[in-house]
Amino acid sequence: MKRYNSIGELLIDYREINNISQVEFAETVNVDARTVQRWERGETLIKSDKEEEIVVNTFLPYQLIRNLNSAIVIPTYYDFRIRKYSTNELSNDLPDAAWFKKEFSITNNNIRKIDYDYDIKYLKKFIGVKQDLPKNNLLAIRKAVEILPELNLIITDDAGYYAGHVVIFPINEATFLKLRNKEMKEEEITINDLVDYKNHENPIFYNFDIAADNNYSLYFLVNTILKFFSDFKNKEYTYCCIATRHDSFLLYEQLALNIVWKEEPKLNKMNLEIYPRFYEGTLNSFLEK
Repeated sequence: MKRYNSIGELLIDYREINNISQVEFAETVNVDARTVQRWERGETLIKSDKEEEIVVNTFLPYQLIRNLNSAIVIPTYYDFRIRKYSTNELSNDLPDAAWFKKEFSITNNNIRKIDYDYDIKYLKKFIGVKQDLPKNNLLAIRKAVEILPELNLIITDDAGYYAGHVVIFPINEATFLKLRNKEMKEEEITINDLVDYKNHENPIFYNFDIAADNNYSLYFLVNTILKFFSDFKNKEYTYCCIATRHDSFLLYEQLALNIVWKEEPKLNKMNLEIYPRFYEGTLNSFLEK
């Protein structure tokens, strides 16, 4: 993560990473280029209505903008690659798994079921930058929201802006085995691969994607998943996923999931090196500790 000490630094990096000019950026937020120049040079702060336009059009976290766009700046760390921010360098890393199950009784009013028609623009943006998200995947997400709303969730910040999501597919055994045996890729999943888990003795839950722009939001997403399986009466289930980042590997190992296969490092759509690994198992032993 990089530490930002001004809104200008952030906007300059945003433009460079997205390869857009000051004029192009100005057009997206309905101001003139000279205004963007003043923002970037720190000559003036961004007005509140333009803060909202920047958040909506860039998908930069609202709290990140608020921290930096202030007379008294709160220096904030941010990583454009994983869209995650933190005000403390020590809290940048993914916490230990035990932290996520500290208290199941704590609730967050900002977490809710995915509203497909409204939220799909966020999912396209934040899943699509990492991997292909073809139409069949989008239809599968819509179906998953219908049959497993408890684990297909969006979390927002206190201002109502997107802060993270989790998408979990209840899949049939044939699809699971194809993914497990590397005979099928994630982007090939369709609605025909999904099932109503309530009608299966050994349901299979495939974590298609989970992301959050800070560890606080991630806590409530992961905590909700853990609570679901803690309360789940049928303990003969399989939880599986493909993880690609080192911090995720540590988390899944702490959750007592087993590695089925590993791939050689490769570049994703963002030209970041990833290390795909397939994990499977249950969360029972972890939850019983």
